[in-house]
Amino acid sequence: MAENLSYPTFTFNLKIAKIDVHPKAIYPVFFFGTLIYVFSVFCNGTILGLIITQRNLHKPMFYILFSLPLTDLIGITSALPRVLVDIITETNDVYYPTCVLQAFLIHMYGGAILFLLAAMSIDRYIAICNPLRYNSIMTPGRICGLIALAWSLDLVLILVLFSLQSRMEKCKSFIANVYCDNPSLLLLSCGGDFTVNNIYGLFITAFMQVISVSVQLYSYTQILITCIKQTHSDSKIKAVNTCMAQITTFILFEIMTTIIILSYRIPYFSSSAQRGFGLMIYTVLPVVNPIIYGMKTKDIRIAFFLVLKRNKIGPGKKASVVQNRK
Repeated sequence: MAENLSYPTFTFNLKIAKIDVHPKAIYPVFFFGTLIYVFSVFCNGTILGLIITQRNLHKPMFYILFSLPLTDLIGITSALPRVLVDIITETNDVYYPTCVLQAFLIHMYGGAILFLLAAMSIDRYIAICNPLRYNSIMTPGRICGLIALAWSLDLVLILVLFSLQSRMEKCKSFIANVYCDNPSLLLLSCGGDFTVNNIYGLFITAFMQVISVSVQLYSYTQILITCIKQTHSDSKIKAVNTCMAQITTFILFEIMTTIIILSYRIPYFSSSAQRGFGLMIYTVLPVVNPIIYGMKTKDIRIAFFLVLKRNKIGPGKKASVVQNRK
């Protein structure tokens, strides 16, 4: 009897924490959150569509860049809609397999951002520091290999993380966060020694950061040195502008993660504030990133306005053709 009380039967129907929203603010919060999600999907989808359809964007740089809005869509879709549904329905139920999938995608998102930004910095380093050899170095095969390395390394690290978590026997039924992640899934366990899980979790966090920061620091330092050596101011400005989007995205990612970590370390932060900050990394970046790349990447900006111009002029041209035929 005591054993049953200590280790209750685990069910797949879990309860999950909610963000405390005042009853009068439920619909405004839901509307604002939905607006953020739709805007993010539209902007990231637009960049993906431009890269696919516009021939002038069929370049190695944009093959790598293609993965970034795709990753942003994964991040915001895996985190935000379920929270919005809970707010509007005032429920806090989650199905365990769905919870695991959400946690897996959320962790994949964080690692993919870091590895893809590192891959993009390598591309910019070769383009600016070795422009004459760029096409011979960044061949389609090597570009695909670089992208595959970023995704596969992220996938393997996260799979091992979740394999370690899944081996623990589950007894509890409450997710202590507003979205599912590996730590909250681990807290469902009956107890036991989490040392291996904690060490590996710290290891992959440090590994991802060290790899990404080291590669980017080296690449952008070499780019900076090359820019300083150049005598033409136009070349310097062009070289810096091609890197600003990636650098800005990386800085924003680090700021978001630092805020989240600090919110859990500062005692007087309420649990609702901590949960709200936790969502920021999955909502702010997917909204801001496409704007940054749209403004800072000249080729994307030109392609976007060409598509707008073509669609705007198209009907007029068709009308004039019809009139001439008459």
